[in-house]
Amino acid sequence: MNGPTDDLPAPPDDADPATVVAVGELTEALETTEVARGHLFAFHQLTGSADFKLESAIEKLEEAGHGEFAARLRRELLGRNVLPGRWTFQVVEDYEETYYEPFKALERAGRDLVGGRPHLYEADLKRRRRSAGEPGHEATPSDLSSG
Repeated sequence: MNGPTDDLPAPPDDADPATVVAVGELTEALETTEVARGHLFAFHQLTGSADFKLESAIEKLEEAGHGEFAARLRRELLGRNVLPGRWTFQVVEDYEETYYEPFKALERAGRDLVGGRPHLYEADLKRRRRSAGEPGHEATPSDLSSG
């Protein structure tokens, strides 16, 4: 196993391995939250796109002589809240303020337990799992030019 001299981030000497693993899980949980946040933005954009497509369909229904149904769609569905009192941008804002931003701040605070360095658990995994000296298994990009 290569040690901390391989230029991969390493925990401070006084960091116990259990803390490194726990902080790694905390970071992984934040990364999962990042994925959820991405899906929330996709939901936001897709719902907005659907609303504009709905408006186009309403206009075409009016032009085709279906004014009563078009008026019903315009009144009951166009611009409708997706949750009580909220459009999707408000859902995104509430999620970010209520959950995502506190999660990010607490994950950053958790990294203070291991010297403030991110991804120490993954760096250790890389140290243990890579085949040192084999092409495609370099510790860092700078190892590509020194080989």
